[in-house]
Amino acid sequence: MFNARVKIMVVMAALASSLCAGYAASDMTSHGLASPESFANIADTGKRSAAIFTELGKVLTHPRCTNCHPAGDSPRQGDNPHPHQPPVTRGADGHGTAAMRCHTCHQKANFEPGRIPGHPEWHLAPREMAWEGKTIGEICEQIRDPARNGGRKVEELIDHIGKDSLVGWAWKPGFGRSPVPGTQAQAGALVEAWVKTGAACPAP
Repeated sequence: MFNARVKIMVVMAALASSLCAGYAASDMTSHGLASPESFANIADTGKRSAAIFTELGKVLTHPRCTNCHPAGDSPRQGDNPHPHQPPVTRGADGHGTAAMRCHTCHQKANFEPGRIPGHPEWHLAPREMAWEGKTIGEICEQIRDPARNGGRKVEELIDHIGKDSLVGWAWKPGFGRSPVPGTQAQAGALVEAWVKTGAACPAP
């Protein structure tokens, strides 16, 4: 089993090398996030709330997030999102099929020699949490709906986005991948401010 896993990692490294040829991390730079206080001059609470979520949208619409929240049943990869190689599908539980489980290649941490990202809970987001191709307004409506956000109240999104370690991977993605803007703590602060101002959404 160990030798088979090593062979898979070697193949993945070769694939990653070919896919990343000519790629420079500077092609997609990461910028900071505005603080909730930056929106204090918007008198209307609803408009301020929507503006705060729009800022958070810089994180949610970034490839680090949308690649694992795809429109279909297969993840995407790269800063210029393309189909995952090797081809995989979500399976019944989001962790891949019986023949190709996510943890077969994605270990507990990033495997830099093979350019393979990792986390103990690496998996694909549920179908109802698909964000790829959606506007910030559509994602907002979705993320505040318990039926489409993993059964969470909006208040629970503060810790989920601001502290969850799998979400946090997006800020430390490893080799050649641009991280999402700002820091996880800044994103959590934006979520908290959005919730406290009524969790209003931008126009779809």
